Amino acid sequence: MKGYSFFLPIALLMGLMRMTSAPQQKPTLDDLLHKMDEVAATFRSAEAQIESKNYEAVIQDFDEPETGEIYYRRNDKGLEMMLDITKPDKKQVLLDEGTIRLYQPKIDRVTLWNLGKNKAEFESYLVLGFGGSGQDLEKEFDVTNAGTEKIDGIATVKLQLAPKSQKVKNTFNQIVLWMDPNRGVAVQQQFFQPGGNYRLAKYTNIQVNGKKIPDDVFKLKTNGKTQVVSPGG
Repeated sequence: MKGYSFFLPIALLMGLMRMTSAPQQKPTLDDLLHKMDEVAATFRSAEAQIESKNYEAVIQDFDEPETGEIYYRRNDKGLEMMLDITKPDKKQVLLDEGTIRLYQPKIDRVTLWNLGKNKAEFESYLVLGFGGSGQDLEKEFDVTNAGTEKIDGIATVKLQLAPKSQKVKNTFNQIVLWMDPNRGVAVQQQFFQPGGNYRLAKYTNIQVNGKKIPDDVFKLKTNGKTQVVSPGG
């Protein structure tokens, strides 16, 4: 009995070690798409800190990263987005009621683009990984689970998206999303252009359906002297 009582704790310890060291089941593509559907069904708002940079294939290097905050909300008017860049140069990009407004305080100018019939298509890109459903993702892209990768300590699922539309392929021939499988949101995105250039964006401090975002966030910080121009006339 003495020998038995001595080995019993060791046996229990070894059993616990096997339990804790057993590999956890990785989320499948269907699991992740279903989670995105759940998030989309209740999506009201999101906000995060953003760092983005563009890779130039010709010089094989990145430009200077831009940092700031990004906000989304969905209401009776549809989708609204505010990108508030603070470094290196301040600028704001506002999407509201089918119009994009770029405000550049340095030159005190707002540039307007009316999306018109492209409104739904443009918005679908904005919600990739932020309130877009898994069903919509599969309608527009061939989706491949490219495995897992840790981004800032988060075990993400890497999704490779190949656009089904040739029109989209002419702009982005591939998109990669690093998805947090527990929250169903993207922590990193990569948009590849046919020529080899790409944009890489990383999101931190992500809040989905958190506290109400003040209305003032979705307003450009212009003044009475700000020039307003529209490339379309």
